Amino acid sequence: MEHRSECNDREPIADATVRAGAGGDRAALRQIYEATADRVFRLMVRMVGQQDADDLTQQTFVRAFTKLDQFSGESKFETWLYRLATNEALQHLRREQHRRTKELVVEPTVRQTDHVEQDERAAMVRQTLNQLDPELRAIFTLKEESGLSYQEIAATLGIPEGTVGSRLNRARRELRRLIEESGE
Repeated sequence: MEHRSECNDREPIADATVRAGAGGDRAALRQIYEATADRVFRLMVRMVGQQDADDLTQQTFVRAFTKLDQFSGESKFETWLYRLATNEALQHLRREQHRRTKELVVEPTVRQTDHVEQDERAAMVRQTLNQLDPELRAIFTLKEESGLSYQEIAATLGIPEGTVGSRLNRARRELRRLIEESGE
């Protein structure tokens, strides 16, 4: 599965495309997949790590496409899809019952010193993020990585907007504490 292209144009999936996909239109399903797969994959990497992200991204789309006729249109399609993806990731984390930091696989390449330092900082943040409670990690990832609003996160996770704010603050505090502890 390829996850290379960046989808910076965050145009929502049209309702007509979703309806066509629900009716079995393969072109519509492909359009939905191509427009959203990178974002779902990045969410999965943040939630469960690189090792399991591909499989869980595929599982998310299998589940989404089989339940496409259940999409009510009350929220944006992407919000519904993020909810499915987040639930897949949380179920996986519960099944595996692991909260340990996953080893990061770094390909040996020649890099400039500033890129190496930047990569090391990014790796430290990823490792620290993996230490967060999965629910806090989901909220932090949906806000900071996926750029969702509090309202969209609340709809994605099925929690009140105020809870999103308080959990996001808790996630940020916990991340700061963990980063400070690792620097000692």
